[in-house]
Amino acid sequence: MSNKYYYIYIIASASGTLYTGITNNLERRIWEHKQNLIDDFSKKYNCHKLIYYESTPDVRSAINREKQIKNWRREKKCNLIKSINPTWKDLSIEMFDF
Repeated sequence: MSNKYYYIYIIASASGTLYTGITNNLERRIWEHKQNLIDDFSKKYNCHKLIYYESTPDVRSAINREKQIKNWRREKKCNLIKSINPTWKDLSIEMFDF
C-alpha cells in the first residue's frame, strides 16, 4: 500500500483570478507557480497564492475532484475556499519555507 497523496489546490492572483490544479507534491508545485516556471494560465495571470487545498490517496479521485471544481461557477469555488480560508490568506507561507 502506498503512502502517496494527491493534492487538489486552488491558487489566486492578487486581483482574485483563480487557478485549480492537481499534484503529487504540493510544496514543489506551489514553488514552481511562485517562480513562474509553469508556462500556463497561472503564469499568465500571476496566480501565486495558495488559498485552498485538499488531499486524497487515490489518484482517480483527485483527478475527478479537480475536474469537478474546475467546472464550478466562481461563486461555488469561493464558498469552498471560504469554508477553510475565509480571509484568502496564502497558506503556503505557514506550510513551506519560501
